[in-house]
Amino acid sequence: MNKAILMGRLTRDPEVRYSQGDNQMAIARYTLAVDRRFNRNNDENTADFIPCVAFGKAGEFAERYFRKGTKIAVTGRIQTGSYTNKDGVKVYTTEVIVEEQEFAESKNSSANAAGNYDDRFGGSPMNSQPAAPMAASDGFMNIPDGIDEELPFN
Repeated sequence: MNKAILMGRLTRDPEVRYSQGDNQMAIARYTLAVDRRFNRNNDENTADFIPCVAFGKAGEFAERYFRKGTKIAVTGRIQTGSYTNKDGVKVYTTEVIVEEQEFAESKNSSANAAGNYDDRFGGSPMNSQPAAPMAASDGFMNIPDGIDEELPFN
């Protein structure tokens, strides 16, 4: 069984490209900073930086709603691969192929955390576009009208 379950913060806005051909498909790449549960020698919290790839509707959803600093939960599978770079050196890759993705906190919590987040991989400042409309009273996300077919889940 190959199943990965992650919760972390986006280190930057997702990078989205579209495949070529008749049936174009979104391919979103993003990196999650996932805190480690235990520290060695009482050091500061450490994190693993895990590359993720979402295809199709999930990629479009990531492009539309995910921003740097957003805390999300992802389930998927680990995929390894390799290629030879321009210098002739073999490079090995490991990434999570996203099967499900969802918000793990409210928009307000996400915006506050993004300002204090240590981004080790660079990237642009948090975009001012809303991650998703929120209800002020209960903290749950309101789903805008007319996007039912765009959501990556049923």
